[in-house]
Amino acid sequence: MVFVRLEQRRKPRQPWATLALLGLCVAAFAMLAALDADARATLLRNWGTVPASLFDGNLARLGLHVARLFTALFMHVGWLHLIGNLVFLAIFGLPAERSLGSLRFALLFLVGGALANLLGALTLAHATAPIVGSSGAVSAIVGAYFALFPRAHLGLVLPLGLFLEFVRIPAAALIGFWIGLQFLFTFVGPEFGAVAWWTHIAGFTIGILFALLSRPGIARRMRE
Repeated sequence: MVFVRLEQRRKPRQPWATLALLGLCVAAFAMLAALDADARATLLRNWGTVPASLFDGNLARLGLHVARLFTALFMHVGWLHLIGNLVFLAIFGLPAERSLGSLRFALLFLVGGALANLLGALTLAHATAPIVGSSGAVSAIVGAYFALFPRAHLGLVLPLGLFLEFVRIPAAALIGFWIGLQFLFTFVGPEFGAVAWWTHIAGFTIGILFALLSRPGIARRMRE
């Protein structure tokens, strides 16, 4: 299944923030891939969000704990983990950035992702495995897109036997299906893998709220 973004808007400034975030995620993954297994595990523990460490009550390490909420966003443990996040970031990030503006978009990715990691960690307060990946940040971008373009359509290229069929569906339907899966997997349990599903839900909610609060700023940008 291949996504094709359909909506076209007037020529904006170059969406550098999305491209920069994509590049940083790829660079961080390449760095991790170049390490041996022990060094990689150590780096993930040191710079991922470890819930048990985050809530250990050590105020002297508060700054480090906060930094890890951000650094965890750029660390991925596998190709599927990385590609899945980057595909969604590219599809929903480019139009969202053009509407929000690059600086506001980057702020949403970083702060929204960090808050999503924090809320996800709260649901796993005693876990010693690190939460890593940009899923929470990308979920915030998807939430912002949903709020900004509620009537947008996406094109899907579906393989049907020997042929590819191009269909248009409302983006809201696809995003609604996706968020429904997040809630389902949250309650089903760990059978679907060690994933902090609440991080996705938190990020999506944060993205919606951010986009709604940003509407006055977006209107000013459009007028300018």
